[in-house]
Amino acid sequence: MIYLDHAATSPVPREVAQAMYEVLTEQYGNPSSQYPLGLDMKKQIALWRDAVAKAMDCPAERLVFTSCGTEGDNWALRTAAWQNRHLGRHIVTTAVEHSAVLETCKQLEQEGYEVTYLFPDQGGVLSAAQVLEAVRPDTVLVSVILVNNELGTVSPIAEIARGLPARNPKTLLHTDAVQGLTTFSVRELGADLVSVSAHKIGGPKGVGALYISPRLRNPRPLLGGGGQEGGLRSGTEATAQIAGFAKAAELRMNSLRRDQDHLADLRVYAEERLLSIPDMVLVGRNAAPHILSLSLAGWPSQNIVNDLGAQGICISAGSACHQGKPSHVVSALKLPKRVAAGVIRLSFGPETTRGDVDACAEALRRHHDQRMPML
Repeated sequence: MIYLDHAATSPVPREVAQAMYEVLTEQYGNPSSQYPLGLDMKKQIALWRDAVAKAMDCPAERLVFTSCGTEGDNWALRTAAWQNRHLGRHIVTTAVEHSAVLETCKQLEQEGYEVTYLFPDQGGVLSAAQVLEAVRPDTVLVSVILVNNELGTVSPIAEIARGLPARNPKTLLHTDAVQGLTTFSVRELGADLVSVSAHKIGGPKGVGALYISPRLRNPRPLLGGGGQEGGLRSGTEATAQIAGFAKAAELRMNSLRRDQDHLADLRVYAEERLLSIPDMVLVGRNAAPHILSLSLAGWPSQNIVNDLGAQGICISAGSACHQGKPSHVVSALKLPKRVAAGVIRLSFGPETTRGDVDACAEALRRHHDQRMPML
């Protein structure tokens, strides 16, 4: 199998699985228990929190473990709205956010909030000026994705953060940084709320984290109960998943420079190979090195994914998400119909090789040559 869908989820290294296994079988104490087995686990969680915080470059005490990036996004939007409930009921976001943000915004609209949805250009690029111009005196929150999960485009979060106080010093800034974990510094981004997920960096599914800045003086708890996670997210901690998250973050940070150089080189190589295929066009500019969005214009993307999948090559359909309709991200770009229909996404990990790219390129070329376009 050739796996080129790391933006969907990433393989779990043996070291991560082993760390989780040890917790499940040997270090299984409840962190709230007062005997040594429980107290030891409480200390371990503090160490694991430090490891994830180091990967994000933020104070460990400002990091709360969640079940996933979707939970972090939901909580971030709602706690920001609660924090600024006396300021107004206006939110600024983009039309290319992850569904976790967009669906929460829809819910907030039903509760009386007004949401401004900003559209990027055809390359998927959104400027800081465009975001800042939408901020009003009653804007409680700005939420902009750091690395788009379909396009790989990178948003200027730090520039937005620097300009926001002049527009409205009380407006809070959230970024969904799930696709960028280990590539950014929370301190440099300047966002008030940053959501991440473990399974994009070789960690297990079912665990993520939310950074909450000191500007949120009394963040609204997500779950009430026994007071875990500083009283913000009650419920017995998912210790094995947290252990896996910490180990994955540690492994990625240990090889960060090498991995970044490898992915940057791989993306350049992949563009050269894939764009040599007739009718193949690049979708998205200013993109992160691990995500490559393309279109085999005229060939329906779901057909491409099915064909390559039958050959053991895993890629993602960037457009046909439901009943042949383009995804909300692709639709927001307002691409020509033939281009929008053929959008596919390749996403790489540290273990991806040029050989993997070569095999994918040859399979895509055969698909182009042996099948008739639909549009």
